[in-house]
Amino acid sequence: MQLNLIPKIKHTDSNNFFLLAGPCAIESEEMAMQIAEKILKITDKLEIPFIFKGSFKKANRSRIDSFTGIGDEKALKILRKVSETFDVPTVTDIHEVSDAAMAAEYVDVLQIPAFLVRQTDLVVAAANTGKVVNLKKGQFMSPESMKHAVTKVTDCNNQQVVITDRGTMFGYQDMIVDFRGIPTMKQYAPVVLDVTHSLQQPNQSAGVTGGRPEMISTIARAGIATGADGIFIETHFDPANAKSDGANMLNLNLLEKLLTDLVAIRKTINHL
Repeated sequence: MQLNLIPKIKHTDSNNFFLLAGPCAIESEEMAMQIAEKILKITDKLEIPFIFKGSFKKANRSRIDSFTGIGDEKALKILRKVSETFDVPTVTDIHEVSDAAMAAEYVDVLQIPAFLVRQTDLVVAAANTGKVVNLKKGQFMSPESMKHAVTKVTDCNNQQVVITDRGTMFGYQDMIVDFRGIPTMKQYAPVVLDVTHSLQQPNQSAGVTGGRPEMISTIARAGIATGADGIFIETHFDPANAKSDGANMLNLNLLEKLLTDLVAIRKTINHL
């Protein structure tokens, strides 16, 4: 993937990591705009290439009464407004083949969820839109096996592909990050570390995923130190009351300190 080919992306000559960040799900226009404005201010200050992230719907939920979205078109229009208002690229995840063409009308990057990354028809549909395709490594997959997911995209004459590692299932209710996978997958495509989802604690008896947000800084620092090209962070101004994945999101007020630290580590790595 060539970062500078993503529409509206900035600071590509800063030699920094790039950032995919935003709320788990689009809850309202007001919340999306508030979060995007804050992240943009921080990333402009630190010269970090930034892509705003927000799911237009959440199809993979443990319970039928879990929040899934505010309406597909309504949420996608909010993502477009964020992009137009702040002049930033956007990314959202898709779950069905029909989602690909629809979402591609509104966003710059299509993300394939980890549980679906082996679904050939879905990956091919995303690739055929010509958009950047972000492949999230399945919790059940080895780093080496992601080569084949990348090939599905490039065989569609789309070279704009990135891999995101979001941890590996450990037992039934925990995730671990195998940092050996970062240099392995960099052989196939640029690699992003999804810090917040890597700290999930899925399959809780209550049917609501838990998490360990106090470890976000630790995992993020290790990701930059081991050569991640990008960082993925879900953030919210009120994680405790977020409608999706609040248990592992970063409080927005903590983002600037974290990114400042990561930029310092990246500068050190660049001089080694």
